[in-house]
Amino acid sequence: MKIDEIPVPPGSLIAPFAEKEAHYTDCFETPVSRPISLGAFIYAFYTQPLFKAERLVLRIAARQPSTDGEARALADGQTDGFAVWAVAGRSDSELLMADRSGRTMSWLMADAGHLRFGSVVVPARTRSGKLTLGPVFHSLLSAHKVYSRALLSGAVRRVQKD
Repeated sequence: MKIDEIPVPPGSLIAPFAEKEAHYTDCFETPVSRPISLGAFIYAFYTQPLFKAERLVLRIAARQPSTDGEARALADGQTDGFAVWAVAGRSDSELLMADRSGRTMSWLMADAGHLRFGSVVVPARTRSGKLTLGPVFHSLLSAHKVYSRALLSGAVRRVQKD
């Protein structure tokens, strides 16, 4: 499956963060052979096996359980929360979820020919007032990119089965 890292699309829900000082944004894109609705993409993304492993970790480590039914409610626009995330923005083609801390966000976009997944990491201020993402972020960036590609790939495989 071809997955490319592309610039954040102008006008998207994560575009404003790409323009802010010291914020990290990314966008991964894969073509699809038929139109996929945002709801179908959301459900496939949050119920794929790889993400279910993340949900298990969150259930244990953060005491934030989540179910496929809750993923369906999010996909259908019937709830604004899922596990540790809350909806920070939504349109007909995009969903932006922010974690409880507000430091990280996940973004999904479905259009006629592509599915996209991206992230935002909001910097913190050091004691001296400098904005930084921190050494932990920088040490995990390569792994994050591999994981992001795997999540998008898994969601696409799942949604194309249906």
